[in-house]
Amino acid sequence: MSDLITRSGADDAPAADAPDVRWAPAEPAPKRRHLGWKIGIPVGIVTAGAVAASLVLIAPGTAAAGAQVGWQTPGVAASTIASHLSGMTITLGDGGPTVTGADLGASVDAVALADAAFARSPMWNVTSWFGQVDAGAVTLDTDRATESLRAALPDLFTDPTPASISFGDAGYEVSPAVDGAGIDLEAVRNAIEAGLADGASAVTVEPSTEPVAAATSTEMADATAATLAEMIAEAGFYAGSERVVEVSADRLASWITVGTDESGAFTITADAAAIQSTVDGLAAKVNQDAVTAEVLESEAGTTLATVVEGQDGRVLGDTAGVARDFAEQLAGGDAAYALPVDVTPRETVTTVRLAEVDLGEQRLYLKENGKVIDTWLISSGRDGAITYTGHYSIGWRTPLQDMKGTSRDTGSKYTQPDVPWVMYFNGNQAFHGAYWHNNFGNQMSAGCVNMPPALAKQLYDWLPDGGDVWIHA
Repeated sequence: MSDLITRSGADDAPAADAPDVRWAPAEPAPKRRHLGWKIGIPVGIVTAGAVAASLVLIAPGTAAAGAQVGWQTPGVAASTIASHLSGMTITLGDGGPTVTGADLGASVDAVALADAAFARSPMWNVTSWFGQVDAGAVTLDTDRATESLRAALPDLFTDPTPASISFGDAGYEVSPAVDGAGIDLEAVRNAIEAGLADGASAVTVEPSTEPVAAATSTEMADATAATLAEMIAEAGFYAGSERVVEVSADRLASWITVGTDESGAFTITADAAAIQSTVDGLAAKVNQDAVTAEVLESEAGTTLATVVEGQDGRVLGDTAGVARDFAEQLAGGDAAYALPVDVTPRETVTTVRLAEVDLGEQRLYLKENGKVIDTWLISSGRDGAITYTGHYSIGWRTPLQDMKGTSRDTGSKYTQPDVPWVMYFNGNQAFHGAYWHNNFGNQMSAGCVNMPPALAKQLYDWLPDGGDVWIHA
């Protein structure tokens, strides 16, 4: 047996004659098997999954709007609720035709109901299992529901008659709307709500009818007819505030068309081409020369009368586009069109007229703005019944009068019938014609100023009420 033990003090290296011995590497120690871990991990995963599921799923046995939503997430539950309502069968009367919730466009807030079911009955809360969430408000798509119900029970439907407007001799007239009839959608909706609350998938409703108003009501027609009447009253082409060319009701009606849009509201459209023929003839009616106005005033500046009205000059501007623009304006309910017009303002000439009596000359002077335009002899009051001097104005006048009075100089009463062209200016003193003498140029009257009847008529027509009178010696 080889000495494998190194002696004390010997070299660490083996002896040269020592046999070559090599140790085999030791085998690794076998690992301990943790069987419990391999079994426990799946169990833990399952347990954790169940816990997680209980946090996102609705509790078993839970119903919302009549649909079973247990073991579902809120998202899936919302789809289940909507599907349940869409598939619900609604029977119209005992043994009658049927429609579905989908046919009627029935809907609920399925997302809100699903969220409410989860909030009230989460799966982790065993005390909330088998809960119930009410359906809430059901809504129907009015158009889809009406179409489906009409197809199922056509005899229960009558179309309403819309109001209409027509033009006649009295202007625009209204034909009132007439209600139709149809199945009461509210009764159907209530039956669906009640069925969902009971968890039913089919309901029966006894159909009842209700009035169906026309989309175009009488009130809408009355309002539009009133607008059209206002348009007729103001229709025309204007220069400033003056309606220089009026458009008759018949012509306006020939330009416009009254219709309705998809909602039933009335519309007004106008034909620009029809308007153009009137526009083409505007210049002859609008253009005019200026005319100077002539006005009579008193010396105090008060306007007494207009001799000539006068008028502004007008020239029509460019009318390109007027017909189109007026058509658009008519569609908006405005029938007063402001024309492009160049205006030359009228001038005004003021005249002050004065009837001046010179008692010393026994003569009347007719003056305009201080210039004598005519004169003739008169007869004023006698010395004992003088005509009073002063500045006066014409008051009351009459073309013929019986004059009665008492002479101031003789005290005798007198009556003078049919005195013509009388114009009072100072109490009972007046200008008038005298047919009973021809001694003009001399004092002949009891205080008035008289003259030949023809000249009295000339003065009567020339001097207006309020005209100035000056009597002097």
